[in-house]
Parts: sequence; C-alpha cells; structure tokens
Amino acid sequence: MSTLARQRRRTLSFSAGFVAALVLMTAVALSTGQVKMPLGDALAALFGVGDAGDVLVVQEFRAPRVVSALVAGAALAVAGSLLQRLFRNPLASPDVIGVTGGASFGAVLLLATGASQALTPLAALGGGVLAAVLLGGFAWRSRMAVTRLVLVGLAVQAGLAAAVNLMIVRFPAELAGQALQWTTGSLYGRTWPEVFGAGSAIVVACAAVFLMNRRVAVLDLGDDSAGGLGLDPNRTRLGLLLLAIVLASLAAALTGPVAFVALAVPHLVRFLAGPPTPATLALSALTGAVLLLGADYLVLHLLPVKGLPVGAVTATLGAPWLLVLMVRQGRLPQRSRS
Repeated sequence: MSTLARQRRRTLSFSAGFVAALVLMTAVALSTGQVKMPLGDALAALFGVGDAGDVLVVQEFRAPRVVSALVAGAALAVAGSLLQRLFRNPLASPDVIGVTGGASFGAVLLLATGASQALTPLAALGGGVLAAVLLGGFAWRSRMAVTRLVLVGLAVQAGLAAAVNLMIVRFPAELAGQALQWTTGSLYGRTWPEVFGAGSAIVVACAAVFLMNRRVAVLDLGDDSAGGLGLDPNRTRLGLLLLAIVLASLAAALTGPVAFVALAVPHLVRFLAGPPTPATLALSALTGAVLLLGADYLVLHLLPVKGLPVGAVTATLGAPWLLVLMVRQGRLPQRSRS
C-alpha cells in the first residue's frame, strides 16, 4: 500500500471516529444540565417534539450554545491550519498573531458605544482586519520575512489586549462585567440570531477555503514555482489571509477570544493523519468542533468551579503547549546549522 493510500485510510478512520464522537457529545450536551432528560427526549425536543418545557430548554438554551461551540471550533481550527501553512510557522494562529485580539477590541468598542449587539460579528470582523493591517504595516516597513511575522503578531496582540483592558477599566460597572466575560471566551447566553448570523458566514468562508486548497498547495512549493505555474503568490496569499481573518473574527464574535484551539488542532491532525490535504483540512474542522464542545462540557458539568468561561480552560491547556512549540521552534535553526 502506498504512503498516500495509507494517509487517506488513516484520515478516513480518524474522521469517522470524530464524527461519531461529535454526534455522541452533541446528544449528551443537549440532555445534560439542571433540567435532566433522557437522551431520546432531548433529541426529540430538538425537533420540537415532546414536553413543552423540554422543547424550550433544548431549543432556546442548550442548542444555540452547542451549535456555537461546533461552528466556532471548526472555524478556529481551519483558520489555524491555513495560517500555519501561509506563514510557514507552527506558532502561527489567530490568537498569537493578533487577530482574536483585534476581534476583542472591535467587539468591546461596540459595547462601549452602546450599539446593538446584533452588530457584534461586524465589529469583531472589523477589529480582526485592523489587527491584520497593523501586522502587515509593521512587516512591510521592516521587510520582514513571512516566517518571522509571528513575532510582530505577538506585539500586536499585546497592544490590542492592553487597549481592551483600558476600555474595560473605564467602563461603567454594568458594562464592565459583560465586556470582561466576553473577552475571556464564553459560550454563555448565545442566541439563534447570533448563531445564524455568524455561523452562516463561517460556513461560506470554510467552503471558500476548501475550494482554494489547491492554491495553498501551490504556494507550498514556493513563490517562484507558484509564479511559474501561473499563480500570483502575493494576491493569492492576501486572499487566503483575509479568509483566515474572517473565520477567526467570526468565531470570536460567537465565543470571544478562545485560545489554544487554532494553535493545537493543526499539530494534532498532522500527528494523527500526516501532511496537509483537503481531507486533513476537513478532519481539522471536525477536531476543532469536538475540542471546543468538549471544553464547554467540561466547564459546565465536570469542573467544581461554576461559571468558569470556556476560554479559561483552553488557555490553561494552551499555555504549556505554546511553550513547548516555542522551545522546539527555537532549537530548529541551531540544529540546521550544525
């Protein structure tokens, strides 16, 4: 059996396993809570069948939260996979290069102006684009290589986080709590209009990434080879970068700046299934959805601390992972010189 065939088989096996886990975890999340109900009743209530109280709990409170976790987790994983290939750096992710910090800035600024929260996805997207503009501006002025942009992104992320913290401190007391909860990453209180608004845009953006996956593969060959094959590397890279920003910003509009998912999932998928392909990109989306839904279930039902935001759990897992990656990244150049 060829290497490619083995990879396809391995990818298909893991994808089937994650689909099964996704279905099971979704059913368990819909049936578990202060109002407990049998699994079958919860699934029936999801489609409006059964006791009116069960239907209300499942459709209006649990289902929007579950769907938000699935959609945002998939979007973060796809955005992380795309950014790591574009930057050719294993540390690249929306929460490292400043995109989620920009989305937080845009959303909190919206809260400060008192505008309708229905505009939160647009505000988060605008903040993410602002972070990308700052990142590109600094990198262009210093003529920095693509692989080194993560360092600039860390600075952009820190600056935007400081601006968000300043706004929260200056907020009235009734707005400060709401903004602080949002910036830590939380699925609490999600509604169907928010899910449909940001979720539909995420589905479209993910579809565009899959359609452009061949162009990403051509960029992997290098700019000279891509140009020789008739592809404009700069224009293509800019379009793909915008797609990654859209995905990360819309995910942040649903959940706040949830760390770790976009950074870790691409590494996990490469470890399980091998080099990037369209199939492994789909596996990344599945893995991100399972990871974020599992973290939210952990927060709601397994941890002794009540009211803990899901972002606190993912950040706790992500901090040591980021340190390990930075240590490994720092050692690679030394090994290549010897």
